[in-house]
Amino acid sequence: MKLNVIVPLCALITLTQQAPSSETCFCEFTNSERAFPHDKLSTAEDSASRCNTNITPQKTLELESLMLGLERRLPRLEEDVATLEREDDGELYGVISLQVVQNELADIMELITRLNNTTLEHQHLTHVTTTKLKDLKAEMQELETFDTMQVVRGKLDNQRLRTDLNQCRNTVHDSTNTSNSPQVSQGNCPHGQFRNISGPRVSTAGEYPGSYKYGAWGRDPKPEAGKESWHWLVLLTSANKHSNYVRLYSSLSALIGGVSTPGNVLIHTANPTTNTIQGPNVVMYRGALYYNCYNQDEVCRFNLTSKTVANMKLPKGTRYNSKGNFCHLDECYPFTDLDLATDESGVWVIYTTKQDFGNLVLSKVEDDEPLRLGQTWYTSVYKQGVTNTFMVCGVLYATRYVDKETEEIFYSFDTTTGEENFNLGIFIRKMYPNILSLNYSPVDQMLHAYCDTYMVSYKVLFS
Repeated sequence: MKLNVIVPLCALITLTQQAPSSETCFCEFTNSERAFPHDKLSTAEDSASRCNTNITPQKTLELESLMLGLERRLPRLEEDVATLEREDDGELYGVISLQVVQNELADIMELITRLNNTTLEHQHLTHVTTTKLKDLKAEMQELETFDTMQVVRGKLDNQRLRTDLNQCRNTVHDSTNTSNSPQVSQGNCPHGQFRNISGPRVSTAGEYPGSYKYGAWGRDPKPEAGKESWHWLVLLTSANKHSNYVRLYSSLSALIGGVSTPGNVLIHTANPTTNTIQGPNVVMYRGALYYNCYNQDEVCRFNLTSKTVANMKLPKGTRYNSKGNFCHLDECYPFTDLDLATDESGVWVIYTTKQDFGNLVLSKVEDDEPLRLGQTWYTSVYKQGVTNTFMVCGVLYATRYVDKETEEIFYSFDTTTGEENFNLGIFIRKMYPNILSLNYSPVDQMLHAYCDTYMVSYKVLFS
């Protein structure tokens, strides 16, 4: 049968070769796919290049230098005015002193004018850039529709898988070896030098899965006898802002299983009201709960045994009532003006003030009678560029949002040396997009995170 087919084909080919054609044969090719818009791609590349050109670190430095100049001139003006008031003789010396004050005022007014102009320019640039980025995003999404073979999508998926695989490998490696981790301030730490963070050790929805977005949980570093394994939980049950109780669990397994003993300990029957909890940044120490008092720039200490509340006023100008929150580019976490933290030495409060231009301020809380504010340190990190803070061995650490899977511990401030580090590069692998509170437990060196209704813990790795 095969031979019978081949012979006619050969004959046909031979016949075709012997009969010369008087006409030229043309083949018409019709492409069913849309033509790729190279001009749009070129326009998108130009737009991205212009954005990179317009937004430079020098623009930020220009604004910071003007702010610094104004910050230094104002105290000098105050000194000159005080000198004029103190030593004005009504004659030549007074005239000269007044001229000095006038010159200082003129310089300050010039700085303010330049600062206003620069701020307006930056606001305009931000608005224009935001609009361009939205347009650019829409153009890129349109261009992606031409990728009918899913080549680009496949590359992105492969890249994401490689990243996840590397993170998984690093997590396993970091649990056993911390020798190649970044150099971090040691402070006065009995555990050694803070090197890294493990992958998630515990992740649970607890007793109320999906019910309360904001909250905090952890352990008491100095518990009463017989309560060493107890855990506590605070849920912001009123509009994601306020709470009036702390819930106790006899162990970690009881918390995971949702078996609360002895249950809720009420601060007040009303929620919210005076001296109840405002914001998710809560800690427990020596059988007392520390938190931001409702509607006040104060720290409250609620004693779980006596059911009494002690108040501590923070410095004048402290921002509260959601005026100085933790933030990232997409959102700010409401009522996170005050952050309470515990470490091996006790309780700390992290906040910001008007006079410190929004930078983080750190104070030791002395849990005496009465409750009082101890030594204070001033940092150079802007609070609204931070998503959370925690303390380990007298060192303040700050985190920032990288993406939905990653948070970075990027900053440290050593209270022993005053040394600041802005480039730690320690990454936390998140189970959920937002870490809304972060507490360090010196009892077991765990970081307790509350993340979008879930409780997650990480091990702090020391050398």
